[in-house]
Amino acid sequence: MRARLVHLSFTFAVAAGCGSADQGPRSTLTADQAAQAREQCMFKAGALPGLTIAKDAPLGSEIPIDTIVVFTMENRSFDHVLGMLPAAGQPDVDVAAADVSNPDSSGKPIQRFHLDEYCFDDTNHEWDGSHLEWDGGKNDGFVKANESFQNGVLDGTRAIGYYDQNDLPFLYGLATTYATSDRHFASVLGPTYPNRDFLGAATSYGNTGDEIFTSGNRANVMTAMEDHNALGKDLISWHVYYEGVPGLGLFADTITINTYFDNVSRADEGGETFFDDAAGGKLSNVNFIDPNLRDMWGGANSFHPPGDVQVGDEYLAKIVTAVTTSPQWKHLALIITFDEHGGLYDHVASPTACAPDDIAPRVAAGATPYDFANYGFRVPLIIVSPYAKPHYVSHVVTDHTSILRFIERRFKMPAMTARDANADPLLDLFDFNKAQLATPPFLPAPMVDQAKLADCEARYPFKMINFFPDMAGEPTDLGATD
Repeated sequence: MRARLVHLSFTFAVAAGCGSADQGPRSTLTADQAAQAREQCMFKAGALPGLTIAKDAPLGSEIPIDTIVVFTMENRSFDHVLGMLPAAGQPDVDVAAADVSNPDSSGKPIQRFHLDEYCFDDTNHEWDGSHLEWDGGKNDGFVKANESFQNGVLDGTRAIGYYDQNDLPFLYGLATTYATSDRHFASVLGPTYPNRDFLGAATSYGNTGDEIFTSGNRANVMTAMEDHNALGKDLISWHVYYEGVPGLGLFADTITINTYFDNVSRADEGGETFFDDAAGGKLSNVNFIDPNLRDMWGGANSFHPPGDVQVGDEYLAKIVTAVTTSPQWKHLALIITFDEHGGLYDHVASPTACAPDDIAPRVAAGATPYDFANYGFRVPLIIVSPYAKPHYVSHVVTDHTSILRFIERRFKMPAMTARDANADPLLDLFDFNKAQLATPPFLPAPMVDQAKLADCEARYPFKMINFFPDMAGEPTDLGATD
């Protein structure tokens, strides 16, 4: 009966809901009704954000955020890097039990443990490997999936290890100071490429592996903003910053268009960089920035194994410092996440999700296809903003398309697929009535153990990967990016 009432309310909202000329059409739904409608996947591609949220939820310029920065790191699960938040002073968070275990291939239980080393062999985050780790929601396949992965070490126990606040003081300090979530999931049970596809387009267009879109002009957030700008009202400025290669470079058919060359630049080398633009108050309305996704080695700053995690923590601190000291801080939101779990243990079963479209997963012959109606594993999500709720943990289910929906909600853009149409637009992580963090709080400094870093760099020497990002398999070489 409740579902039918929500359906009736939703139908009325679409037929009659309207708002000011500035903010566009609005629903007549309560917050609970809107949330239930999204959970039931009732909204479709093209849905305007005002029709998918509560009738009184802030929308468009009612949201006091003019600059959005999305910073996406690599391949770490929530329990792996933030699973000790209670010990760091945040008790209201769902983390793995101390005695949780996964069996190895012989059936021996391997208990969760603190990692003493800051780098290790890459872990299995392929489409098939992720589904093996998931095991229908049991989340008990992590050790087995990482035994001899890519002909590496036989031992898969590294996949169930974790770090604490002594290892990653800045990340833990950030998560306990600003707003975070213990129910943010990667969009796909699979590797980097499809998850970054969802972050860029709310679908992977069927990709489950290492496809790069070099033709076909597939719609994505960049083309969506340009389509919006073509209407000639409330123009959105945007920029992609990168080191090595851009994450949105997966949409090569878009990012290499001459028209957009001025929208793409290196993060920290020559000319106008992200750090220059932040310091000069010149960041665009929407900004995507990535660490170095190209170079996989012991000293990499992306958090991707085998990179030293403390180097990643140090680079994260550099990004946060840039935005919190920017003249634009007063109306800025930095959204920090990791693209996927990287084959590393998390205890929360991935919930069902709204399929983005009718495109089936493309998998190898004979492989189990599964579908796109499940989220991936939990990954960190942290909101750094004057309007972030301080010392707060959200328990609302979100995924990477929620980041897109936040952008769409702020700039009144239609949904690209059914996934972002039904995504929660990060409502719970902000308090737009008061900027409680207008003065950036003190945060602990990152630490880099130089002896351990030297060991990581010796064990995993520098290697330039001359193709667009990932980290799963060997995609087609597109040539050097420098």
